[in-house]
Amino acid sequence: MKVILLQDVKSLGKKGDLVEVNAGYARNFILPKKLGIEATNKNINDLKLQKAHQDKVAAQQLADAQELAADIEKKSVEVQMKVGEGGKTFGAISTKEIAAAAKDQLGLELDKKKISVDEPIKSLGVHNVKIKLHPKVVATLKVKVSEK
Repeated sequence: MKVILLQDVKSLGKKGDLVEVNAGYARNFILPKKLGIEATNKNINDLKLQKAHQDKVAAQQLADAQELAADIEKKSVEVQMKVGEGGKTFGAISTKEIAAAAKDQLGLELDKKKISVDEPIKSLGVHNVKIKLHPKVVATLKVKVSEK
């Protein structure tokens, strides 16, 4: 019996897969637990339409992320930190501070978990920070660190 999976099933397949299973397994386990539906022509066509829609949405999200990345590359944010005698800085600039500065100065909602800093920012000047906007898109934001 052919079944379209509605959820991931261990050792059988992922959501949206069309799999062949024993009729008893389908009737007694997959169908009652709403893990899958019978693969009729209507259900197969619905699955194709859903996959086409998901592909279209994914392509749109990728295009939006690339557009946002191009916009971010042109901009920079300024963050201030305390500096003591002899230009010695106190602490480091965190991703939380960078995300807050981007929201205040640029109006961008950036997730602090998606911002990656290669080395802790502990000095004045301009630093490049990578922001993961999409699994395939990474933008670079310039962070200017100045004295408070």
